[in-house]
Amino acid sequence: MEHKGIINYINGPVIKASNMQDFRLREMVAVGEKKLIGEVISIDGDVGTVQVYEETAGLKIGEYIYSTGKPLSVKLGPGIIGNIFDGIERPLNYIYNSTGKFISEGIGLVSIDMNKKWDVKFIVKEGEYLSSGQPFVYVEETPLVRHYIMVPPKIKGRVIYAAKDGEYTLDDVILKLEDDKIHELKLYQEWPVRIPRPVKERKPIEKPLITGQRVIDTFFPIAKGGTSAIPGGFGTGKTMTQHQLAKWSDADVIVYIGCGERGNEMTEVLEDFPKLIDPNSKLPLMNRTILIANTSNMPVAAREASIYTGITIAEYFRDMGYNVAIMADSTSRWAEALREISGRLEEMPAEEGYPAYLASRLAEFYERAGYVETLGGKEASVTIIGAVSPAGGDFSEPVTQNTKRFVSVFLSLDKMLAYSRHYPAINWLSSYSGYLSILDGWYKRNVADDFLTLRGEMLKILQEENKLQEIVKLVGEDVLPDEQRLILEVARIIKIGFLQQNAYHKEDTYVPLNKQYQMLRMIKLFYQNAANAVKKGIPIGKIRQTEVYNDLLKMKYSIPNDYKDHFIDLENKILSSFQQILNAYEGD
Repeated sequence: MEHKGIINYINGPVIKASNMQDFRLREMVAVGEKKLIGEVISIDGDVGTVQVYEETAGLKIGEYIYSTGKPLSVKLGPGIIGNIFDGIERPLNYIYNSTGKFISEGIGLVSIDMNKKWDVKFIVKEGEYLSSGQPFVYVEETPLVRHYIMVPPKIKGRVIYAAKDGEYTLDDVILKLEDDKIHELKLYQEWPVRIPRPVKERKPIEKPLITGQRVIDTFFPIAKGGTSAIPGGFGTGKTMTQHQLAKWSDADVIVYIGCGERGNEMTEVLEDFPKLIDPNSKLPLMNRTILIANTSNMPVAAREASIYTGITIAEYFRDMGYNVAIMADSTSRWAEALREISGRLEEMPAEEGYPAYLASRLAEFYERAGYVETLGGKEASVTIIGAVSPAGGDFSEPVTQNTKRFVSVFLSLDKMLAYSRHYPAINWLSSYSGYLSILDGWYKRNVADDFLTLRGEMLKILQEENKLQEIVKLVGEDVLPDEQRLILEVARIIKIGFLQQNAYHKEDTYVPLNKQYQMLRMIKLFYQNAANAVKKGIPIGKIRQTEVYNDLLKMKYSIPNDYKDHFIDLENKILSSFQQILNAYEGD
């Protein structure tokens, strides 16, 4: 029997109704004559409160709320990769073709195309025993992603029927399992967005997410299965940094959530991403990307749901054995949606009007990252990279402070660096990574024994330079001894020649780790020789005028990523250059 509630209160996306005693908490419901999609968020006696994920204009008191008997869920199956969804997994292309440029209310919970036929290949036979998470067929969804259809969690049994290889729609029954009852399996499964998908075991984090961005890979590495936040004020390059990570990171699948961003920013993403080429395969980047677009003019409740939709899709591809990176841009807009809904619910506000449960919601989201062994026995990961947009660039506000508690990498964007055109505008003094000691072994095995030691030495130079700049501002550089002026010059090489990176330069937009290490090694070699020269009385001006000084500033452009003997040549040039300076000085 279908349960019906009767609407008696409407406040934007928040609806209250009587006769709701037979509904369940977190149940998905259809609201009003237009059957708007909603979710039950509280029940008090026979009065229930529902948040609606669509525009509620025109809704009237006395209309009915209809039960669906299931929680807010997403369909998981072929057709997700390369698609562009709204916050509750409705495809925007389908909506545009159906209703035009704006999302009309009442179009229902449309999702991936149920009528499209997919070429299915079986990897199991009748008589085999399958447990939860085991794949039984696959679909070549794109040239970059083989989509495995898995036995849903909590289902297992012996195969009593398996269809043959061929073309099937998502709704066709292609496999039957029998244990205590018969389970009919299709090409898709549904999963509640607020419940994490199960895994066999959470494993220790051991590998970095290689991004090709020097300031991240070398100074503040992100781990596969780890968590990272990119906070920054307006114009500091949060979106651009996330675009670079989405394009170049060595994740198998990218989920990009535009959560409450301005429409023109999301338009840029939607126009640019389909044109981008994956650097490894030379195929379109959309072949391994899912976009979730929920702009600031879309219903606020759907913005709150978009984060959960994105992370559930990410976990689904993780369960196939893929390393997934999820970009959330931005969690501040999501927190603002929480605040607005909380206000309409008349809940007691906490700091700056945010609900008291802000911290726990952020923790729930970031806890869904991890490096795991899946139910199917594969190692895979979900890495979360969340942008934070503090009002006025104030990092002391609640969203930034609470996010800082739950992430291990904090990439602090600096407006002064951005205004001086230094990109990525990541401040090397206020950023940090908690994965350095964990990843030390990986760097030693795959790059060099002294990689992180070298990184520490360069960071120390930058910290010393920061202290010296305070003196320079007061009394000028000329009063400093040459040893300290050398620190300023070497720090300039590190900042301009290493940390600053040009996203539009073919050699500089992505830099392999080995080249990053060699660049730092050259800077250290220059510093050691220059310090020795300064000790022997050679003025800093002569060192600054050497050709190798400019070579170090330009090596990011002049030395190709597939370098052969270029760094050996540069090393020899540094050594001979300083030898010439010393010979000339001793000759005088």
